[in-house]
Amino acid sequence: MPRYDYRCRACDVTFEVNRPMAAANDPATCPAGHADTTKLLSTVAVTGAASASAPRPAGGGGGGGCCGGGCCG
Repeated sequence: MPRYDYRCRACDVTFEVNRPMAAANDPATCPAGHADTTKLLSTVAVTGAASASAPRPAGGGGGGGCCGGGCCG
């Protein structure tokens, strides 16, 4: 279940709420009982290795982009 971060405007405390995604925009009450809260932008942690690599440019060659493709002189 996703965890959402909130900040109370009345007491300036930051707290977390676990709730389903369908309830992500529902109001949250802070632990002190204040209803004037705002949802914070949360960061997402991604771990593990990539399972696929980026496609190579047509025509072979190394790199890509201007400096990696040798078009910078």
